[in-house]
Amino acid sequence: MIIEGDHITNITSFYEEINSVFMQHENWKIGQSLDAFNDLLYGNYGEIKQREPVQPLWHSIEKSKCALDLAATKTYYKEKLASPSGFNVRLIQDQLEALENGNGPTFFKIIIAILADHPNIEFAENQMSIR
Repeated sequence: MIIEGDHITNITSFYEEINSVFMQHENWKIGQSLDAFNDLLYGNYGEIKQREPVQPLWHSIEKSKCALDLAATKTYYKEKLASPSGFNVRLIQDQLEALENGNGPTFFKIIIAILADHPNIEFAENQMSIR
């Protein structure tokens, strides 16, 4: 499985790339949700059938890291606050405040933390390539 970092220019394109890699044989796609991304990694649909070991390779990871940086993360939270229906507004405000104070994780760091929480995903730093 290869995640093409060159395809990731913002949060929307991150989900498009994840769907093209992990959901290529499904007739549906995961939505733009970190919870959906996390659920995908548990398996039972998409390319991860159960909890088998998966070793994705992320090409051009530095480009993705830049695309999913502080500015993109702030925009992500502000867009949620602009249409707050269905969201925990207080939590989003706290996350945005943490970012603005230099304490909150970027979208990229959140993704890396989600990957690290899944023991079946063997996604060590040395498996990510920069090209």
